[in-house]
Amino acid sequence: MATPADWLHGARPRTLPAAVSPVVAGTGVAAWADSPVWWKATLALVVALALQVAVNYANDYSDGVRGTDAERVGPMRLVGSGAASPAAVRRAAFLAFAVAGLAGLVLAATTAWWLVVVGLVSMVAAWFYTGGKRPYGYLALGEVMVFVFFGLVAVVGTAYVQTETWEWPALYAAVGVGALACAILVVNNLRDIPTDTSTGKRTLAVVLGDERTRSLYLLLVLAAAAAVVAVAVSTTWWALLGLGFVVPLLPALRTVRGGATGLALVPVLQQTGVAELAWAVLVGLPLLALR
Repeated sequence: MATPADWLHGARPRTLPAAVSPVVAGTGVAAWADSPVWWKATLALVVALALQVAVNYANDYSDGVRGTDAERVGPMRLVGSGAASPAAVRRAAFLAFAVAGLAGLVLAATTAWWLVVVGLVSMVAAWFYTGGKRPYGYLALGEVMVFVFFGLVAVVGTAYVQTETWEWPALYAAVGVGALACAILVVNNLRDIPTDTSTGKRTLAVVLGDERTRSLYLLLVLAAAAAVVAVAVSTTWWALLGLGFVVPLLPALRTVRGGATGLALVPVLQQTGVAELAWAVLVGLPLLALR
């Protein structure tokens, strides 16, 4: 039987910056455009965190029952290691989806009911990343969907529920946050190229190959830097402080460009997550402080 520590590891807490970052960035844009609505920002954070945990458990379940996690290089998985039954992990995923759904319903009821559709689509996308008969995560589409849902939808949605208006800086911020969220997945899939290839999991890294995947990581970092400039041009030059996100990324860039493989890439996941959170905080705080 899985211990509480096992369930905590299964929730993959190191991935949670990818959920916090879009809410921080979106709230900063909302503050610049009008004023933040803190209770809505809090609910948006609950939705984002719950969806991230749900995705993690859902992936653990789906990859586990397929046998993809039978030989892992990275952290332990609940189903793949046999620590928890597939049914238990699936229930944990559905519970997290339910938390996200309830918080999302409150936001929709107090903002616009069409947001219910956005929430449903987000949950369906979360499940079918590795779930179902033809998971899109096995069709080299994982990075695209991460950019859409953990970048565009999350950042623009957080800003919208607070302002109920379209704000261009929210789009630019979404590109920056989404690019770094994609970079986390790119490193994860770079590490897993050998095992994913042997199990038939066709990720974007498997399609591109090792060297081009490393180049894609660098390209995503450059896109995040360009997004900082776009936000600054459309709001305040103080947002250029966001370029400080590169500092925690320097060790990661050296590791990735240096040709590291396997377990040597695991720290890069955390470093990229920290950089994504730094991007959101360093861009969002000036917008909030100068509103």
